Amino acid sequence: MAFKFEKLKVWQKALDLADEIDKMTKTFPKEEIYVLISQVKRAADSISMNIAEGSTGQSNPEFKRFLGYALRSDIEVVNCLHLAIRRGYIEEEIFQKHYQSCEEILIMISALIKSLN
Repeated sequence: MAFKFEKLKVWQKALDLADEIDKMTKTFPKEEIYVLISQVKRAADSISMNIAEGSTGQSNPEFKRFLGYALRSDIEVVNCLHLAIRRGYIEEEIFQKHYQSCEEILIMISALIKSLN
């Protein structure tokens, strides 16, 4: 692997989450394509993108800034999951699965931020 971020488990987990979110949204109603589908997919993709962007050639304070963006995107995914379940687009089992992934990513990003202090 040529890039630092490719070795980070949190980046790999974020990619997995983005793939799962993409699959999940395929079942959403078409009227959500430019609303909730777009929002949750962009938020999920943004987690790994910010980890990658911040990790390479950046100072620790700069990397922490990008990790903060990734953390906020992770939380945005959680909010989108709440909207999806309230609107009846996903079942509780799917909600819990992705919610748990978001929690794991949050913990991993927080630990990475602390390690950079």
